[in-house]
Amino acid sequence: MRAIRRGDRGNAVAEIRSILRSLELLPTQQELSARAEFDEQTEIAVRAFQQSRGLSVDGQVGDETWRALDAARWRLGARTLYQSVPDPLVGDDVRQLQERLLEMGYDVGRADGIYGSRTARSVATFQREVGLPPDGACGPHTMHALRRLGRKVVGGAPLALREMAKLHGSGRALINKTIVIDPGHGGPDLGVVVPDGVLRWTEADLAYDLAARLEGRLGAAGMRVYLTRGPAPAAELGDRERTQLANDLNADLFISLHIDGNENQDACGVATYHYGSDNGVNSTVGERLAGLVQREIVMRTGMQNCRTHAKTWELLRLTRMPAVRVEVGYLSSATDRAQLIDPLFRERVVEAIVAAVQRMYYPVEDDVPTGSIDVSSLRATVAATP
Repeated sequence: MRAIRRGDRGNAVAEIRSILRSLELLPTQQELSARAEFDEQTEIAVRAFQQSRGLSVDGQVGDETWRALDAARWRLGARTLYQSVPDPLVGDDVRQLQERLLEMGYDVGRADGIYGSRTARSVATFQREVGLPPDGACGPHTMHALRRLGRKVVGGAPLALREMAKLHGSGRALINKTIVIDPGHGGPDLGVVVPDGVLRWTEADLAYDLAARLEGRLGAAGMRVYLTRGPAPAAELGDRERTQLANDLNADLFISLHIDGNENQDACGVATYHYGSDNGVNSTVGERLAGLVQREIVMRTGMQNCRTHAKTWELLRLTRMPAVRVEVGYLSSATDRAQLIDPLFRERVVEAIVAAVQRMYYPVEDDVPTGSIDVSSLRATVAATP
């Protein structure tokens, strides 16, 4: 849908304001139909909501912000939760249940706020253990049992423990590991577009070039590599379709490549994002991968370090494997643009990401200094491995 923004009126705006009031981000006085306007106060409240949820902060209600607002209506215990096919229940209450189950040692995967089969199985297992009918639905009796019991898992966040155990159990070599590379945008969506004389540079084209180069390098290192799109896809792909592809492939890693843009032409540098929220739930392995990618790119290219950041974007939240999104510079910056349009520079970026992926599989105690891996040597070594 078109993003709802300041100046808009109507039922959708009234609904947005109602949710924001329930979250105590807007005053709770009675809403008058004449005031169902997306005014400055509403924009400030939307920005505060986006900031608190780890979303992109633009003060507008697009698809992802609307889904987050819709989910925020629900609190655990307000309704019976159950697995619904094909349209699963979604909400903050589902996420709160998942986090509670994770704390108790049940494997629901990532707390994504979606009541899928994995969550239903974990609820049924819990019910069986406490003597309730194992129907996989979370109603009043199951909620009462959940409130009575404390945490089972100690020694670190349960999700982090599982992620690290899987990573360490997969070995150091890249051979036979699966990675999905996601070139951002594509099709009718060109992303950031900057004219340059008779030429026109687009985020979609440069992101695909980076992805294709990375595909070749990682494929030569023995990985199974999949791209979410080709150079000119017939239709625009949403983040949910991209994450579903990675989940269906049971990928080990997911890397999304983007190039940023800003009205301020002095904005420049590289930033990397991983899944995380302000309530402490995050992907530990995703955070590590983001840090490795960020440091390798900065070291090998000299780009401005805009650091790593936790976000709850669907691209990072809905993937079942460690995932990062890399913003490789600003196309709106003359400095970054001059580097990005240079194929040799893009090759250095790709080498940095390959080095980071390899370091992901080194045990922490055997890690090597940033910038020290010779990617060409890595390729020769891996190719010679029986």
